[in-house]
Amino acid sequence: MARVAARLSENGQQSTHPVDEVLPLPKLALYGFQHVLAFYAGAVIVPIIVGNALKLSPEQLVYLINADLFTCGIASIIQAWGIGRIGARLPLIQGVTFTAVSPMIAIGLGAGGGTAALLVIYGAVITAGIATFAFAWLPAKAFRTVMRLFPPVVTGTVITVLGIVLIPVGLNDAAGGLGSPDFGDPKNFAYAGGTMLFILVLMKLGKPFLSSISILLGLVGGTAVAFLLGDAKFGNVGNSDWVGITTPFHFGVPKFEWFPIVLMLIVMLITMVETTGDTYAVGDIVGKDVDSETVARALRADGAATALGGVLNSFPYVAFAENVGLVRMTKVKSRFVVVAAGVFMIILGLLPKAAAIVAAVPHGVLGGAATVMFGMVALAGIQTLGKVDLKEEKNALIVGVSLAFALLPATVPVFFTKHMDADLSSLLNSGVTLGATAAIVLNLIFNGLAKDDVPAVPVIELPAQAAAPAESGSGSDAESESGSASGSAGGSEPKPAAEPAATAADAEAKTGAKATDDAETVAEAAVGVAVAATAGSDEPDADEAAKPAS
Repeated sequence: MARVAARLSENGQQSTHPVDEVLPLPKLALYGFQHVLAFYAGAVIVPIIVGNALKLSPEQLVYLINADLFTCGIASIIQAWGIGRIGARLPLIQGVTFTAVSPMIAIGLGAGGGTAALLVIYGAVITAGIATFAFAWLPAKAFRTVMRLFPPVVTGTVITVLGIVLIPVGLNDAAGGLGSPDFGDPKNFAYAGGTMLFILVLMKLGKPFLSSISILLGLVGGTAVAFLLGDAKFGNVGNSDWVGITTPFHFGVPKFEWFPIVLMLIVMLITMVETTGDTYAVGDIVGKDVDSETVARALRADGAATALGGVLNSFPYVAFAENVGLVRMTKVKSRFVVVAAGVFMIILGLLPKAAAIVAAVPHGVLGGAATVMFGMVALAGIQTLGKVDLKEEKNALIVGVSLAFALLPATVPVFFTKHMDADLSSLLNSGVTLGATAAIVLNLIFNGLAKDDVPAVPVIELPAQAAAPAESGSGSDAESESGSASGSAGGSEPKPAAEPAATAADAEAKTGAKATDDAETVAEAAVGVAVAATAGSDEPDADEAAKPAS
């Protein structure tokens, strides 16, 4: 059975959901490039850290960065565009997960470093990617049972933890980049503060277009000022090749060893929690219903991208929380913006000179923009927790204790580096790992398994031939009542469609004005009822309806 929920446009006709809207090419390019700039540092930092730890040569390091960007582009297109039942078809950027950094370094050093270590890492990455892909194809009932581990109290906590853990990354960039000679220089903070202030001013002006590209303008403006003051260096652009092609198994045939594989499988379990949280978060932000099938499609894209990453000399992939914050800030909800970003990333992966230009953004400028976005990620988690009854002591304990566990690696790093086995430390020395694990375990102890996933917006079951894409809400912000996880344990129950719809109708009749976001959301549910009643057998299939208009 397929589910249908229609949207109500101003002329009373059914309209395309903002997620599926194909924007004009100039806007697609502009918004897509903004996504690339916003996530670029996070995308390249993993190969830089791992490459340096394994003592790779500068040329090998550049190759890793290009391979990463190239695979990021392909993975993001798979996730946002969708191939059959692979990809969430939401504006989710795919990037290399930070969770895998410590385990990969441990694996690589254990293998002796250099390119020989990369071969062991890639064997584990390919295996873990295939396992993740296979897991997401479990029968619907079995998969829904697994997803009951992630009610709003868990996903909200994980998203909040992601934001909190990422904020120090942005602040380190704002200070000049951890390990740089001028780390902590007030000049770097001046660039970060100026960039942040510029972004906030653009947001305050309230102009929709300026607000939607505020991050991009902040990065460009900050870099321009730094260049005029002599602090933005573009010398590496001239030293870079014009074209760099990524070829499969560039460093040799992968090696498959059991301990690295087990370690990477555990990493992928954590990334599945991250992707689950990010999928619910972005669905909430764009007003799109997220159920277990949507999450399964997102995880299949994760698994496919990770296996592909091992083949194309890259690393494990996850839906990037940074860009969820960007969607929240800009309110640009079209998934085809992410497709455009994927195209840009592929180009950057093929053109080292182009990548070198983007890499010239000073750390201070990047840190100012990143800190804003990472704060918005944490806010998305807090908003998800707003759907949870935190007056219940058990839910409050789950959130509070999980946040405490998440802060342990950053607060007491010596516990992991000096008093723990190296293999175990490589797994547990991560705020995301500890925070997510604590949230899942504590929720099982206090609440047990959540109820089966319940659609956020009331929908009508229709025969398969009358199927259309399930849509919720008007694309309102995360504050909308159409939260993706309503009805799960710790969350609120969905409201019946009829009463809210009547409320929205009365409001429009009395005021004659445009309905508020909340009213529009519930009105759409009522339209879904009307569409269900009149739908014929010629309605398009859900996958076909999700494709852009030709």
